[in-house]
Amino acid sequence: MKKLFSVLLALSMLLVGAMAMAESETVMIQSLNGAGEEIELTVPANPKRIAILDMASLDILNSLGVSDRVVGSATTKLPYLSDIVNAEDVANLGTIKEADLEAVMACEPDVIFIGGRLSKNYDALSEIAPVVYLSTDSELGVVESVRKNAGIVASMFGLEDKVDELMSGFDARIATLAEAAKDKTAIVGMCTSGSFNVMGNDGRCSIIGREIGFENVGVDANIDTATHGNEASFEFVVKQNPQYIFVLDRDAAINVEGAQLARDIMENELVMGLDAYQEGHVVYLANPAVWYYC
Repeated sequence: MKKLFSVLLALSMLLVGAMAMAESETVMIQSLNGAGEEIELTVPANPKRIAILDMASLDILNSLGVSDRVVGSATTKLPYLSDIVNAEDVANLGTIKEADLEAVMACEPDVIFIGGRLSKNYDALSEIAPVVYLSTDSELGVVESVRKNAGIVASMFGLEDKVDELMSGFDARIATLAEAAKDKTAIVGMCTSGSFNVMGNDGRCSIIGREIGFENVGVDANIDTATHGNEASFEFVVKQNPQYIFVLDRDAAINVEGAQLARDIMENELVMGLDAYQEGHVVYLANPAVWYYC
C-alpha cells in the first residue's frame, strides 16, 4: 500500500510539473483579428523565432533587446531598422503590404507580427503561426498606444518592467509640447504626388492634434482622413490662416525617385504670404518614413 501511494504521489507530482511547464510555455495576450476586433490570443512564451511584417512591432522588439530572434522580415525604408532586416540570416518575407506566404512558412516562425496593411492575410498567416496584430488607436493616442503595444509584446518575453524604463520621459515631453501648443491653431498636411492633403486627428500625425493639443483647423472632426488625408487647395490653407503648418513628405518617406520635394510644393506665393511662413512656423516633419510607416 505504501509503495502504491508513493507511486501515485510521484505520478501526481509529475503531472503537476508537466501542467506548470505547459502553462509557462504559452502566454495569453491582447491582439486584433483580421477584422480589427480585439481578441485574446495564445502565443508561445519567450518565442525564439519571429517573423516581422510590421515595422512598428520590430521597433518595439528592437527596443526590448530581442530583435536577434527575427528569422524573417518584410523589407523596410527605415534606416535605423535596416541592419536587422537586411542581416544575412534574416529571410526576405516580402513587404508590409504584400507578404510572401511561402517564405513566411519556410522560416518556421513561432509567432508572426503584422500591421493593418496585412489584415487581409490574417487567416492565411494564422495557419502558419499565431499572428500578433497591433495597431495605433487614435482615440487612445499615439503615446498610450505605443505604451500598450509595448506592454503586450514585452509580456511575451517577461520583460514588462522594461517598458516603464523605455517610456520614461515621454509624458514630460508631451507636457512641454502641449504647453507650447496651448491656444495655437495648425493645419497638418501631407505632400504627395505634387498635391497637399490635409489630415485630421484620426491617423498619421494624430499626435499633433490629440496629445500635443494644437487645434487642427484643417478638417472637420467627423471626416475620415486616416489614410492619406483629403486633398486641399492652398486657397483653403490661406482661408484657415493657421498659426502653424506641419508637413509630412510622403514621397520622401517612400523614396519616390524624381518626386517634387514637400518644401518646393509648400513654398508658393499663397503659403509664403501667411504669417505662419513668415514667422518660421511651417514645420517639415523630420524622418518622414517613421511618421508614415510607424
